[in-house]
Amino acid sequence: MSDRLKTLADAGVSIWLDDLSRERVESGNLATLVAERSVVGVTTNPTIFAGAIANGERYDAQVRQLVEKGADVDEVIFELTTEDVRNACDILAPVHQEAAWDGRVSIEVEPTLATDTEGTIASAQRLWQAVDRPNALIKIPATREGIPAITAVIAQGISVNVTLIFSVERYRAVMDAYMSGLEQARDAGLDLSTIHSVASFFVSRVDTEIDKRLEAIGGEEALGLRGQAAVANARLAYAAYQEVLQSDRWRQLAEAGANPQRPLWASTGVKNPDYSDTLYVTELVVAGTVNTMPEKTLDAVADHGEVHGDAVTGTAAEAQRVFDALTAVGIDLDDVFVALEDEGVEKFVGSWHELVETVRGQMGAAAQ
Repeated sequence: MSDRLKTLADAGVSIWLDDLSRERVESGNLATLVAERSVVGVTTNPTIFAGAIANGERYDAQVRQLVEKGADVDEVIFELTTEDVRNACDILAPVHQEAAWDGRVSIEVEPTLATDTEGTIASAQRLWQAVDRPNALIKIPATREGIPAITAVIAQGISVNVTLIFSVERYRAVMDAYMSGLEQARDAGLDLSTIHSVASFFVSRVDTEIDKRLEAIGGEEALGLRGQAAVANARLAYAAYQEVLQSDRWRQLAEAGANPQRPLWASTGVKNPDYSDTLYVTELVVAGTVNTMPEKTLDAVADHGEVHGDAVTGTAAEAQRVFDALTAVGIDLDDVFVALEDEGVEKFVGSWHELVETVRGQMGAAAQ
């Protein structure tokens, strides 16, 4: 086991892999990552599945069977992806049995429903029933329409990974939606201890967008702020999370058996080669959080990541100074977060279309 990854895990950070394929599941690779690299969870998205299916012969037989049965492309996607997630859940079941908040595998609602509350609720219900594993998480985007869907499915006892969170303001709305769902579940007599959630706060894309704007502004002061916004934003999000945990509302839910909605640092692959390739891991170490990494980032942390304990608690004032400085040089932070969410939803939908086209191509090959 990598000593560096073990140090990260010992600091209270849950390490999740941002990747899944049938090859990983069936070859034993995922089980090896769990045993040797401290991996205790998996996140997925349509782009990940598109890459896996395009390059994986292990899907061919199932695709052929589904085509022979007359399944359409949406049905084929549903069957392929839920099977992978179900099997990954089984591999991670021992982790889940040891610590219920981990051993989790996420699967996303259909991205074209990002602005459809009722459609999102229905998709989440169908995925939850199909995967049929207590350690699954259904990914729901934190769009305005997604927020009430989060409350509705949590109220039904479905565990949720809330995705596409960019701003602290939206994150507060997500935490409120989670607590509202828990309150409804409690009032309906559900066991709150069985309901889990993470809130996926996106990191690297914040630096990508703000750095671009800082470079357009130019000048020593603006350029000197590059590479600071993403970590500052995440640290402010964690401070908001701590506020919620200290509230009377949360204490009442905790007393009823509720689990905290853990912050999950997402989009942790570093886009700018001038920055440390472990930046969004080592600078966001704090107990009780999740860091989901692509394998390249996982390898970088294992090789040279320097973990020096809690890097987040007590940093809110410093993080706010970064935001104040960004505003002072002309960065419109509200506009940044609107742009990031719009782009996130666009990429979300685009990745779905990529998956549809990939599977359609595999179905065509299977029909020949």
